[in-house]
Amino acid sequence: MRKIIIALLALLIIGGALYGAKFLIDNKEVPKPRVKKEVKIITTDTIVNSTVAIIIPANGNLQAKRRVELFSEVTGIFKPTGTLFKTGQEYRAGQTMISIDNTEFYAQVQSARSNLNNQITAIMPDLRLDYPNSFPQWQAYLDGFSMNGSTPALPEAKDEKEKYFITGRNIYTTYYNIKNLENRLGKFKIRAPYSGVLTEALVTEGTLVRNGQQLGEFIQTGTFELQVAISGKFADLLKVGENVQLQNITGSKMYTGKVTRINGKIDQASQTITTIIEVSHPDLKDGMYLTANLQAQKIENAIELDRSLLQNGEQLFMVNDTILELTTVKPIHFSDKTVVVKDVPDGTVIISKMVPGAYEGMIVKTELQAQADKGKAASSKPESN
Repeated sequence: MRKIIIALLALLIIGGALYGAKFLIDNKEVPKPRVKKEVKIITTDTIVNSTVAIIIPANGNLQAKRRVELFSEVTGIFKPTGTLFKTGQEYRAGQTMISIDNTEFYAQVQSARSNLNNQITAIMPDLRLDYPNSFPQWQAYLDGFSMNGSTPALPEAKDEKEKYFITGRNIYTTYYNIKNLENRLGKFKIRAPYSGVLTEALVTEGTLVRNGQQLGEFIQTGTFELQVAISGKFADLLKVGENVQLQNITGSKMYTGKVTRINGKIDQASQTITTIIEVSHPDLKDGMYLTANLQAQKIENAIELDRSLLQNGEQLFMVNDTILELTTVKPIHFSDKTVVVKDVPDGTVIISKMVPGAYEGMIVKTELQAQADKGKAASSKPESN
């Protein structure tokens, strides 16, 4: 009996202990975790409105302002000139670039000159008798006639009778035939119209050149034109004479050009307008790729910002003490990376770099405030012995 009682008491004690432990566990208050409030450090900028120039980027390839394609108007063998007709060869203005053998054609010209001389000599006795006043000028013409030089102009007839007499002897026809032959004789040599460089050579010395054959291409160096296509909405803003900043494909060199021509027609397919920019520099080459920054318009009382700072298309984060607030602005012009906006009062403090996860009412610190707090914390620490 005694053992039973002891066993029951043990069970009661164990059960009570379990119940008490469960009661304590169920009613124990768990302390709430303390969330550390993070204050982000931001960089800011103070607004100062000014005049902002709207820059329109465009690009294209340089082309020589003066360019000529060389064609032959006669047939013959390409003779050496002392300077090789090769790509990259430079020529001075008036220097012979191409010389074509004219031996056969020159003989025809000499024959025609001799024929004219004979015709004038044959009419001299009649001129002495019938037109004694005109005889001296025709005699002087014969005395100065040269078979190796350009045929001089015929003397002016003193009256209609003399003119009819000269015409009847077929002298005018012979003279103009000679001038036509002499003009064609000059086409056996092609001279540089200006100082420049040969950019394309399609023939070499000793080859047969045919009438109408293209021989090469010649350009003037130093002055080039850049043709760019600008959106038609800026057509009324572009002006001839405006300076334009140009840069090469790597951005390492800058050049200054000037708008010289603006097409009066907008391309219907692309809705762009062709603008010609002239630029001169010894480093430039034909075909070089350049980027142009055209100044289309100036906006008064505006600022230019990074496009990433614009929220919802028309809002910016401003800093009011330590709290972010959204303010509405008026976008004027968008470029690839920036936006020009108005209606931002002078002195407004905005964030200059986008803060990830930023929202209205967010507590922030500027870099200056963070440095000041850090300095205070450092000065308040007790000095160690």
